[in-house]
Amino acid sequence: MAKAPPITNRIRELRESHGGMSQAALAEAIGVTRQTVIAIELGKYSPSLESAFRIARVFDLGIEDVFGWEPSPSS
Repeated sequence: MAKAPPITNRIRELRESHGGMSQAALAEAIGVTRQTVIAIELGKYSPSLESAFRIARVFDLGIEDVFGWEPSPSS
């Protein structure tokens, strides 16, 4: 099984605190599919840098307020 990327995020929490924004609405706002938003939220996929900035902008936050990085213990 593929290892999850070391990128963490607060997307679900932020969607819920912004009026219960749906995954589909976020996907439309940033120009990706709902499935992509789901994969990013679950930590199964790391967004492109452009998508990460677009997500942060939707919530009017800095990129580091939305995403974090947890390197593997061997790093």
